[in-house]
Amino acid sequence: MKYLVLIPDGAADDPRPELNGLTPLQAASTPNFDRLARTGTVGLTRTIPDGFAPGSDVANLCVLGYDPHLYYTGRAPLEAASLGIELNGDDVAFRCNLVCVEDGIMRDFSSGHIDTETATEFIAFLQKNLGSDDASFFPGLSYRHIMVSKGRSLRASCTPPHDITGKPIGPHLPQGEGSEWLRELMETSARLLIDHPLNLKRAREGKVPANMIWLWGQGTAPSMPSFTERFGLNGSVISAVDLVKGLGKYAGLEIVDVPGATGWLDTDYAAKARFALDQLKEKDFVYVHVEAPDEASHAGESAAKVEAIERFDSLLLGTLLNGLAELPQYRLLILPDHATPLAIKTHNSEPVPFLYYQPGGTDEADQAFDEVSAAATTIRFDRGWELMEWFLRKN
Repeated sequence: MKYLVLIPDGAADDPRPELNGLTPLQAASTPNFDRLARTGTVGLTRTIPDGFAPGSDVANLCVLGYDPHLYYTGRAPLEAASLGIELNGDDVAFRCNLVCVEDGIMRDFSSGHIDTETATEFIAFLQKNLGSDDASFFPGLSYRHIMVSKGRSLRASCTPPHDITGKPIGPHLPQGEGSEWLRELMETSARLLIDHPLNLKRAREGKVPANMIWLWGQGTAPSMPSFTERFGLNGSVISAVDLVKGLGKYAGLEIVDVPGATGWLDTDYAAKARFALDQLKEKDFVYVHVEAPDEASHAGESAAKVEAIERFDSLLLGTLLNGLAELPQYRLLILPDHATPLAIKTHNSEPVPFLYYQPGGTDEADQAFDEVSAAATTIRFDRGWELMEWFLRKN
């Protein structure tokens, strides 16, 4: 038996007036989702337990079958692992966004989805001019980078920058133990970056500047059993996002890099499908994550979100189904890791729909893979980490 999990990140949403009262999942043309739902199982699962912030870190940990109460330490350590950054016992890793702040307002949490080459130059500049024995800066992908602090007690409360787009940053700067030092780093970065030649060049080109770092998502290295130890299966992770790759590393799964995987609407969905099919020739389990619907939600772009879902259905799922037809036995699980409503441009903790499919079903149910159909069923996992066990062991 082969097992495949597909994650359209943040695809779950609320009804939208510009979509005639439908959610993006309902409004999108998704013939492959529809076909699988008619012979599969649709239900709801909670991927964000009570007491946890609704982030992709907690959600994907939960979807992979790990109880966040036992294994979650923070977002940044997962991304650090993806970048090959080893954390010692007292190291604290922070996510370090390159952001654009204007007149005290968070204009863009991604600096206009800054390209990785330019961003890497900014991070190298900050490491040279702001780095120290206490703070080291490491380049990642696009606007997503890492800062590692050594030997400091840092229990500050930090806000994700994508939660405050269009809002004043003052009330959302780090608070609590260690916050003064973190604020100083962020404020100094703004003074260093404002007149950087690359930012001046970006301004001339009409691009969004990267004029400040934003520190958040901190944590220490987690200790968790491998996926093989948990479930007796080997596997791979396919994603353009360092967070998901890092989680895969801690779970002992192979990380597969796909050329053309960008984490945005233009990602190569079909290539992800082809690489997943190749992995299934040797692996028991493959986890495919697509960031595009989530990014569209953070930008508040409903048309882009619908388009991302449609591309997921046609290019990723369609390609996969053609290849999976050659396998004797397989199971498929599709679900957003969390909801990202367009109205708030960030994540929430609402349950998300899931679709389970195994070839051979004959009963055609009047249901679809969307929030309304899922809520109408009696199948629900309030402890979302139990869904993986159900998926793998279902009779």
